Amino acid sequence: MNKSKKTGIGIVGLGSISTTHAEAINNLDDAELVAACSRSEVNRNLFKQKFNVPVYADYEEFLSHNNLDVVTICTPSGSHLDFGKLAAKAGKHLVIEKPIEISVERGRELLKHCSQNGVQLAVIYQNRFIDGVQQMKQAVTAGEIGTPIMARASVKWFRDQDYYSESGWRGTLKMDGGGAVINQAIHTVDLLIWMMGEITTLSAYTEKLTHPGIEAEDNAVAVMKFESGALGVFEASTSIVPAQSRSLEINGSEGTALLDGDQFQLIRKGGKTESKEKSKKGAESPLSGVKAADHQVQYDKIVNALKKNETPIVSGEESLQSLAVVEAIYRSAGSGKRISPGSILFQGS
Repeated sequence: MNKSKKTGIGIVGLGSISTTHAEAINNLDDAELVAACSRSEVNRNLFKQKFNVPVYADYEEFLSHNNLDVVTICTPSGSHLDFGKLAAKAGKHLVIEKPIEISVERGRELLKHCSQNGVQLAVIYQNRFIDGVQQMKQAVTAGEIGTPIMARASVKWFRDQDYYSESGWRGTLKMDGGGAVINQAIHTVDLLIWMMGEITTLSAYTEKLTHPGIEAEDNAVAVMKFESGALGVFEASTSIVPAQSRSLEINGSEGTALLDGDQFQLIRKGGKTESKEKSKKGAESPLSGVKAADHQVQYDKIVNALKKNETPIVSGEESLQSLAVVEAIYRSAGSGKRISPGSILFQGS
C-alpha cells in the first residue's frame, strides 16, 4: 500500500451501521471514504446525499473503483464470506463489522482467501477502545485486583419485534447466525476473554421467550471455567424491560474491576475510583449511544497497520476467539453438554 497517499475505503452494505463507519472514516487523517455499494436503491440514494461519494448497485463494479484500497463489509453477517472473498480476490484489504462470519468454519474460509491473495482482515470490536474499557484492561493486566477468581458478563437489553421483522435477516440462523448472543452480546464476549483469557469449558441454555417471529434465541445464560482456573457467568437477552446497561465484573483476590455501561470502577479495600458517566449504550435500541469516535480509534490503528504492512487490530484470526465462544454456547445449549471453545477454534485449523 502506498504510504504517501490517503487510504481509500469503500463500504458495502448501507444499512444503519454504515453511517457510523462512514463518519469514522471521514474523520481520519490518512484515509478517506471513496465509494459505497448496496443493492437497495433507497439506501444508495440516502448515502450519496449524506456523504457525496459514488455509489454502486453492482459489487464487482464497486470493487473496480479507482483508489479503492480497503473494503468495509456491513452486510448481514452470513454474507461476509461471499462479499469478502470477492474483495480479497480483487486485492482489497477487509474491515468487517462484527462478527467475522456466523461460524468459525466460515470465518476460517474467509481468512484462507485473504491469505491466498495477500490481503489483511480486521474485525470491528470498537468497544475495546472506550476509555473505561481501556482503564479496566490496564487495571486487570497490572494486577490491581490481584488474581482474577470470578467474572460476570451481562447484556440485558431490549429489542421489539419490529427490530427483527423489518430487517429480514436479524434473528435468522442463515444470515444472523443466532440471536442475542451473536448479534448483541458478542462485543461483551470479546471483552470478557480479552480481560480474562481463554475459556476452557462452558455449559449453556438458550431460549426464545418474547419474540415468536424469530428463529434464534432472545435469551441465553452460561457458566464457564477459564484456563486460569477462574469461574464465570454470562447472560444475554433482548427481552429485558426496562433495558439495562451492559456490565462486566471481574472479582480478584485483592479487589473488583467493574464496567457498568462505559463507566469503570476499581474497588479495593481502601475505597474506589471512578471514571466517565454511566451509559446504557445499545440497551434500548441498536444505535443508541453508538459513537463514530469509538470506531474511529480502531480505524486509525487499522489504517496505520496496513500502511506499515502489519497485522491490524483486531485481526480476523483474533476475532475467531469470541466467535468460538459464541458457537460453544449454541452447541452446549443444543446438546446439553459442556463444550470447549478451543475444540471449535482449532478444528480444521
